[in-house]
Amino acid sequence: MTETLKSTLANAQKLLEATSDSPQLDAEILLGKVLQANRAALYANPEQLITDSQIDKFEQLLAQRFSGKPVAYLTGLREFWSLELKVTPDVLIPRPETELLVELSLMHIPESDDCKVLDLGCGSGAIAIAIATERPSCKLTATDTSLTALSIARENADKLCPKRIQFINGSWFAPLKGELFNFIISNPPYVSSQQPQLTDPELEHEPPQALYSGADGLDDLRQLVTEAPDYLMNNGYLLLEHGFDQADTMTELLRQAGFVNIKTHHDLAGLPRVTEAQHP
Repeated sequence: MTETLKSTLANAQKLLEATSDSPQLDAEILLGKVLQANRAALYANPEQLITDSQIDKFEQLLAQRFSGKPVAYLTGLREFWSLELKVTPDVLIPRPETELLVELSLMHIPESDDCKVLDLGCGSGAIAIAIATERPSCKLTATDTSLTALSIARENADKLCPKRIQFINGSWFAPLKGELFNFIISNPPYVSSQQPQLTDPELEHEPPQALYSGADGLDDLRQLVTEAPDYLMNNGYLLLEHGFDQADTMTELLRQAGFVNIKTHHDLAGLPRVTEAQHP
């Protein structure tokens, strides 16, 4: 039996209510992908009929979403800082709270300055690309240990800010010997490997190397704090995203490493999410 847009969306939303926090939005995005239409178009003609082949494709996507696969991986796209990024299961899905990291960085970076900015563990390239679009004079470098992730980041950069970012393969500071930067920014893995059951179930579909960092989730953050002073210019800034329960530990780690002007900032949910510090 042929279905209309209205009935198809209603049935899909009801199905996804059991597994999604945003069933209506998920249904709209996935049906829009099948029909190659935006969400507004779905409601402009609610009685429009959908073909059997379109229903089959939609049901395949719904089944994957019902099993927990993130919408971003089903569509291959994610919006970040009002930019449309390509994402695959090889990269972490950029999240709204990470926009705080970009916002704080831009507060420190002068609009016309040609300062050097480093994005460590760039994944899809979200952070570096967002900064590149806002600060055209900056010299940006982005690294990742995954060649696949770097390929996706380069593709996103070629579309959104061509020839603006230097991408380098390597683990953290390893490929950057002798380099100095005004700003070092990172959203590293910070989830405890001992408590995966306490995290979002969608994380099961994301690359574990981009999520988990030792028993307390701090292994990579400790390394970044310890090594960053060797790669920061005088008065340079280090800005790190971390777990909501890691702010006090981060402040102490930065203090022990000799950083000053240490400040923790809260995300839109009111949780401590980013800590910044200055290298004296």
